[in-house]
Amino acid sequence: MSDVLDAPARAMGRNFVGGRWVAAVGGGTYTKTSPMRPAETVGEFSSSTEQDVDHAVTAAAEAFAAWAALPLAKRGSYLVAAAAQLEARVEEIARDMTAEMGKPLREARGETMRAAQILRYSASEAFRPVGELFEQSLNGQQISTRRRPVGVVGLITPWNFPIAIPVWKLAPALMYGNTVVLKLAFEAPLTGLHVAEAFAAAELPAGVLNVLTGRGSVVGAAIVKDERVRAISFTGSVETGRFVRDEATRSGKRVQLELGGHNPLIVMADADLARAAEAAYAGAFWSAGQKCTATRRIFVQDEAYDAFRETFLDRIRRGRVGDPTDPEVEVGPIVSESQFADILGAIDRGRAEGGTVIAGGERCDDDSYLVEPTVFEGVADDAFLSCEEVFGPVTTLYRFADLDEALERANAVPFGLSASIFTSSLATATRFQDEAQAGLLHVNSQTAGADVHVPFGGLKSSAFGPHEQGRAAIEFYTETVTVYVDP
Repeated sequence: MSDVLDAPARAMGRNFVGGRWVAAVGGGTYTKTSPMRPAETVGEFSSSTEQDVDHAVTAAAEAFAAWAALPLAKRGSYLVAAAAQLEARVEEIARDMTAEMGKPLREARGETMRAAQILRYSASEAFRPVGELFEQSLNGQQISTRRRPVGVVGLITPWNFPIAIPVWKLAPALMYGNTVVLKLAFEAPLTGLHVAEAFAAAELPAGVLNVLTGRGSVVGAAIVKDERVRAISFTGSVETGRFVRDEATRSGKRVQLELGGHNPLIVMADADLARAAEAAYAGAFWSAGQKCTATRRIFVQDEAYDAFRETFLDRIRRGRVGDPTDPEVEVGPIVSESQFADILGAIDRGRAEGGTVIAGGERCDDDSYLVEPTVFEGVADDAFLSCEEVFGPVTTLYRFADLDEALERANAVPFGLSASIFTSSLATATRFQDEAQAGLLHVNSQTAGADVHVPFGGLKSSAFGPHEQGRAAIEFYTETVTVYVDP
């Protein structure tokens, strides 16, 4: 079999570089297994190296001038065509996502449709202003501003949203005239390769989008270090994000980071407790808690604590945990054995530091990477679970006396991605919006979830650089030039 396939043939685990499906230069591959049935193989994928990055960046650099010269509407037409391809493949993509990273089918379908929606939204940028017009103060002549693409951009994406996050990065990057080298998550390559297939089917010009699989320590690091890459957008762990920031800024690249969260949900005594408990369950346990916006800390006012606790525990008892292909299942497996071990280790540490498990706390069977939805109580504010993110179905309940105390404790961690409050008081909700230290604030809704047409991003240690999505994306993916015109 040839090492090169013309697009849009099936990827078969290969990279997409220069408009073709190619094996890794060194021929290396790796195998991804199912988190629900670890004995089953999902697929074999290219184990890319620095040479593959060099080829991808070269292809992107060569394609840049022609792509940037296209009218916005023409660039948008490719995004719309790719969106149609994703919509036509929703069931296939959702099944692959469920198989490789364990997301329940209903969530996987929703994520795929969201990716198509992001592409269509970004394509609509073709019909918005491309700059501003001013008047010179001395002579009244024209001054205008224009946005230009930055060049080749590197995108490094995580496994927990394996189609939505790659798309919400690449859609504005492409729309604003950049070319892209996308490094997919090691644990979820199959879903991301569907994005490359969609653009191949849309007949995107060769080299505009290049997609690589492999280890972040090799592929991601090489993208960050390549001097031809002008900007890096990364979503992942705080530790890796700091490496990306330091390495990229050292060579003058612009950097955008979306990192961890330790998101609080505050339940006031005047809240609708049934609604708050449902939101707490969804925020903490959907996607097996594998979201940066998941609910990690639940603060409940003293007067409502016991009633909320029982309502919340009852909702957990009624929840369905198991095979993510079952349409009734709400909580599926953890993505990998190592991540699974980390979560069980964090639960053990929570117990050792004095916390009491009041729900869950164990694995569900001896084969799959299923962890029961877990709730702690009696955890000190300086304990591990109160200060550090556990990327799984683990959350903690705390009591508080008044809003002053709740806000102080909610804001006490270095993270600031998402926060939520449940209350029937407008004054309380307004104060929360003014004082909660997070980039995403929710009133009477769960901490997770975001619309495609508004900014997404955190504060403090949760982010670095401009926010993503909506009109905010233009700040990262373009440069502003100011033009003075005198007759």
